[in-house]
Amino acid sequence: MSVLSGKNVLLGISGGIAAYKSPNIVRAFIKEGANVKVVMTESAKDFVTPLSLSTVSNNPVYSTFKSEDEDGVWNNHVDLGLWCDFMIVCPATANTLFKMSNGNCDNLLIAVYLSCKSKVFFAPAMDLDMYKHESTKKSISQLQSFGNVLIPPSVGELASGLVGEGRLPEPKEIIDFVIDHFSSQLPLKNKNVLITAGPTIEEIDPVRFISNHSTGKMGYSLAQEAINLGANVTLISGPSKINLPSDKIKLIKIKTSDEMLQKTLSFFDNSDIVIMSAAVSDYKPLEFSEKKLKKDNKELNVKFKKTKDILFELGKIKSNQFLVGFALENENELENAKKKIINKNLDLIVLNSLNDEGAGFGYDTNKVSVINSKNEVFNYDLKKKSAVAKDIFNHII
Repeated sequence: MSVLSGKNVLLGISGGIAAYKSPNIVRAFIKEGANVKVVMTESAKDFVTPLSLSTVSNNPVYSTFKSEDEDGVWNNHVDLGLWCDFMIVCPATANTLFKMSNGNCDNLLIAVYLSCKSKVFFAPAMDLDMYKHESTKKSISQLQSFGNVLIPPSVGELASGLVGEGRLPEPKEIIDFVIDHFSSQLPLKNKNVLITAGPTIEEIDPVRFISNHSTGKMGYSLAQEAINLGANVTLISGPSKINLPSDKIKLIKIKTSDEMLQKTLSFFDNSDIVIMSAAVSDYKPLEFSEKKLKKDNKELNVKFKKTKDILFELGKIKSNQFLVGFALENENELENAKKKIINKNLDLIVLNSLNDEGAGFGYDTNKVSVINSKNEVFNYDLKKKSAVAKDIFNHII
């Protein structure tokens, strides 16, 4: 999920040749999950039509203080300024930059800008001599002093045929700039988060294995929330049918508990936060049969041995990592969970119970208690696992 998902974006378009890129800019924002409304100057209509922008944004396009139909409905610039989570003026001509920096409010775009209470980005686009002119530099400097964010122009071929600074960046570059700006303010920016998810399987013979009912839903929800908070995420997952929620997640697929242990150890040293939400098999067959076991007898006796406790192994070598464990219990639940915090050197443990309806394996919901190293207990109601993931990361942060 993008940091722009669900955001209300107000795109202001002024009258420069680079306005022809604006429909693709709208599309790029919508592809990231944003809602887009457009305000344009009258001169911008010479380069791109309101109909094109209305079609790609699925919203009316505003250019005058009242609609041009016979009803003459008032286009409220204050409401538009308050609606958006951020505004981007793109392209911003030299004329528009001057009006923005001096409060010269003679069109709807400037009125909306002056009414906007959220972050404003501006992307200058003009010929290189215009961009280098002292008056343009003064306008840009003044706008930055107000807290507005400059999207620097690219160097390239300009409408005049000259080559230099002043070209509007491509739509993807603009979107990436905005995403990077908001991502840099996220609480887990540049943090490495390691998460385990799903079941492990332990093979008895080439056909049979033992496992558990874990689907990986909780771990995958945690991975998505970590991405939303700006982290670099590695997800070590046992067999799961869940689609990876973000292509930004580094997915490592494993099958057995031994494989999960090896992969977890290989990423552990470079991790800041480690969340062990996988349901790792506690036992594995003492011996693996290279040939399929025949059903000659009414009973099949298979001997098992304990697997290594991955969480315990990590607790022994933990240095600066914030280590989170999960406990699925059905008796003496709180007492057992608190013991695991001490025995496994955890910073946090997430307890859920097999006795709670709608919690545990296979459900889209979970009901958890979060316990920290001070033995403080925080109980939560049944909720979607995506919401549980938010609660857990609130404690971690």
